[in-house]
Amino acid sequence: MATPTTAPGSNKYTALAAMVFAVAMTFIDQTIVSIAVPDISGELGISASAIQWVINGYLLSLSAFFAFGGRLADILGHRRMVLIGVTIFAVSSALCGATPKGDGAEAWLIIFRVIQGFGAALLFPAALAIVVAAFPLQQRGRALAIFFGISGGLTAIGPILGGWLTQYTWRAIFWVNVPVAIIAVVLTLLARVNPSHRREKLDWRGACLIVAGMALSVLGLQQASTWGWDSWRTWLSIVAGIVILVIFVLVELRTEVPLIKVRIFKDRAFTIDNAVLFFGLMAFVPLFFFASVYSQLSLGLSANGAGLYLLIFFGGFVVAAQIGGRMLDSGGARSPLILGCAIGTIGFALWARSLTTLQEDNQWYWIVLSGAGIGFFLGPASTDAVNRAINASYGEVTGITQTLRNYGSSLSLAILGTVLLQVGRSKFTDSLTGLGVPPADASAAANSLMSSTGGGATAANAVPPSIREAAFAAIQRDYAEASRVVFYGMAIALFVALCFALFHPGGKVTVENSEPAGPARKSEPTGPVEKSGPVEKSGPVEKSGPVEKSGPVDPPVAPA
Repeated sequence: MATPTTAPGSNKYTALAAMVFAVAMTFIDQTIVSIAVPDISGELGISASAIQWVINGYLLSLSAFFAFGGRLADILGHRRMVLIGVTIFAVSSALCGATPKGDGAEAWLIIFRVIQGFGAALLFPAALAIVVAAFPLQQRGRALAIFFGISGGLTAIGPILGGWLTQYTWRAIFWVNVPVAIIAVVLTLLARVNPSHRREKLDWRGACLIVAGMALSVLGLQQASTWGWDSWRTWLSIVAGIVILVIFVLVELRTEVPLIKVRIFKDRAFTIDNAVLFFGLMAFVPLFFFASVYSQLSLGLSANGAGLYLLIFFGGFVVAAQIGGRMLDSGGARSPLILGCAIGTIGFALWARSLTTLQEDNQWYWIVLSGAGIGFFLGPASTDAVNRAINASYGEVTGITQTLRNYGSSLSLAILGTVLLQVGRSKFTDSLTGLGVPPADASAAANSLMSSTGGGATAANAVPPSIREAAFAAIQRDYAEASRVVFYGMAIALFVALCFALFHPGGKVTVENSEPAGPARKSEPTGPVEKSGPVEKSGPVEKSGPVEKSGPVDPPVAPA
């Protein structure tokens, strides 16, 4: 049983409101940054590869440090880690918005985006633990529904807010986090959250291994477009990253208090839930980056228009998420997982096929269908994973699911980003050569286009005036064709998730899984523990009958 996280005289609803504000920044940032990519690149002159690191550096940092953040929150206290995480996130956000122009812009923005991800990794697991422990089991499901419903709903607001703020300056998409952070800090202090913590060792060895393994594997995949697939640096990074992650698993199996309890994966349903999340999020999270750039470059939409384009996706997502939750409650996770992955695979494939029409009206059916597919499986897979993990706390299990989700997103963005750059270069070079441009000049213009996401007009100006109009049309068409390959890649990822979902054992979890007593905490529970009968020895209290668990409905997207 979790130790209460609110002190005497505290208000659990104030704690809930505080945590909603705290994590709101991470959800909004998931989509708001993607909308501003062309404006950021155009003003700062940042390359396409660097822009991908602006997005992926956040995701990679979040996934690599999430389990570390959860364990650190248990050791140092949840309230303390929320306050530290919010502060780091807000300060790094402000510094992202203050990125100076010039040669150091790329490094500045990427470094503070990575720090922003680190702050989110400290913040999120502690915030979730506070909400879980503040409410008794009978009220927890409703509290978590509010927590994830409001916070996750902000993901859909991101595109609209991003488009509106970008009209003034792209820097505002980062500065908007500062007032939200101030409100979160004030409410957290007013909630009087219990500063309890555990006396446990921190698995520094595991933390270093997982950070190094994830960073190297993603580095090699993302830099392949620059270094080349035949470069020793590319393969050294990828292979070294994979080897280090294998070593991490072996070390965790032999560690008394591991960073991640690898043995939890012995449960078949838990493993399949996480496999579905890993491959499913390969389509979901990178979508916002690729669709935003496509809509502005190929369709010629403004930042506001790109926001509306992405908002269509959430139309299907929100409705399907509600239906998927009810399917989970009535019959378990297997059906919504299979249905969602199947619909998502079809939706993304048909969306990919329609991209080259360059007409938004021909796409919105498939955009809605794609959103519905993700909506059906995301919440049920996340909740079922929590319910299946026996003898583990909410924080520990959420740490595992969020780590895998964000790592899958990082890998996908690295792989598909490399594919986009290479396919785009090849197609645009061929188009310019066909227009009579010498091969060397055509190759240079193609590199200019694909090295910057600031817009096609700049690249078109690099060719002779007599063919600029034709060149601009070619840019729109060729970028759409390159994007189509990427969207087919996301459909394949969802198909792999479907293959895993078919092996889900099904069934409902009807018994509350007890959190292990663990090492003694510094503060005592603030209320009596009710028992169903005499207990002969200390340890987790067994319930007198099955209790249907209202597990947390995970957010539509991992914070990024």
